Amino acid sequence: MAGKTIETSPQAYARTAGAIYLSIIVLGIFSQMTAMDAVVVPGDPAATARNISASMTLWNLGVAGGLIIPIIGTIQLWIEYQLLRPVGRGAALLFLAFNIVSLAIESASKVFLLIVAPAVGGGGFIHPLPLADQEIFVRLAMALHFATFHVSLVFFGCACLVNGWLVFRSGFLPRTIGVLMQLAGVAYLIVCFATLFAPVVARIISPGILIVPLVGESAMCLWLLVFGVNVPRWNARIAAAAA
Repeated sequence: MAGKTIETSPQAYARTAGAIYLSIIVLGIFSQMTAMDAVVVPGDPAATARNISASMTLWNLGVAGGLIIPIIGTIQLWIEYQLLRPVGRGAALLFLAFNIVSLAIESASKVFLLIVAPAVGGGGFIHPLPLADQEIFVRLAMALHFATFHVSLVFFGCACLVNGWLVFRSGFLPRTIGVLMQLAGVAYLIVCFATLFAPVVARIISPGILIVPLVGESAMCLWLLVFGVNVPRWNARIAAAAA
């Protein structure tokens, strides 16, 4: 997009945001399946430590994928902010703020995963722990990552609510997607607060409730990627905001 600005090429920016959004979803699934589901044994930190030590490359690939998400997510966030700013600058700034906090906390959560592999397998920036201590360390690191990541999703859920409101009012994106994004935000808030404060409830509603944000986010990213924005209506919004 060299030489292009969002004012002259909103469609190119919208489709770039959609492509990045889709990449984030794919990376998130890959990271979950490799760094977590394929290696972590729920309720058995000793087995988890052994699996990580035996599958170091797989674990590191999963963690690296999870770390890339906040990096490219920052780019996607900047583009979405530029696209939605004409709808309402104050609301767009609130959307930006919630997302920045979410990405910052998500990045911090990866620290707990980054220190696990060296602690159980060595070859990293810390010495491996004695076998007797590895189980406690892995249990604590995974618990800290779990809690921190869900806190990041609380802020992301708030960002989805604001994002959905902006999309609904925009006129250059479908109102249905705005509603779906708001429902995604509600679902994230419910499941995250339940996970952090009412785990019994979380076990009842999960993973079914996560279908809601999957549908909302997939609809948003695919619409941006395939259709972009309604350019005449987006230009009308820009003109009205500048008047």
